[in-house]
Amino acid sequence: MARIALIGASGNVGQRLLKELSDRGHQVTAIARNPDKIAALPGVAATKGDVKDGAGLAALLKGHDAVISSLRFLDTDFNALLDAVRASGVKRYLIVGGAASLEVAPGVRLLDSPDFPDAYRAEATAGAEYLKRLREVTVLDWTFLSPSALFVPGERTGQFRLDKDQLLTSDSGSSISFEDYAIAMVDEIEKPHHIRQRFTVGY
Repeated sequence: MARIALIGASGNVGQRLLKELSDRGHQVTAIARNPDKIAALPGVAATKGDVKDGAGLAALLKGHDAVISSLRFLDTDFNALLDAVRASGVKRYLIVGGAASLEVAPGVRLLDSPDFPDAYRAEATAGAEYLKRLREVTVLDWTFLSPSALFVPGERTGQFRLDKDQLLTSDSGSSISFEDYAIAMVDEIEKPHHIRQRFTVGY
């Protein structure tokens, strides 16, 4: 059992991460601006917190074994968040990443594909820039977990593949459910294999 701080616990991915952590017996400080939206689950303490309050957030994170960030890149000052994690003294930092920085060919990112949707470009670019920033960080044991291209609600099957920097695809495309993504993230907390690395999960 670990003590986990989950930032963005009320979001689509955050809710699935929270349930997976709770089901596995971890103690979770579930942080959101509106804690009333956080599901009541065993081992979960719903907590009000705001990334814009760096000192307050650092105080909330202190004493945990790991911090998970499940936030939109465009809505968050991730450098300020990084500073808060550092200030908290927690070394293990995991980020719900994006798929756009994954390679679809050697040296070619999904983001660079000619048919990449403009509607997602700003968020995807922000996520890719944060990964670039993280790769310079040596004082934290960070992990950036990228989903596949289609990242949606679905079933918890436990049947998926992992890779490092290449977009995973199958005959049915490139996809992963929020539920199976949560399994991969919590697996990484329990048995770390990607310290200071990005990896991806897909069918």
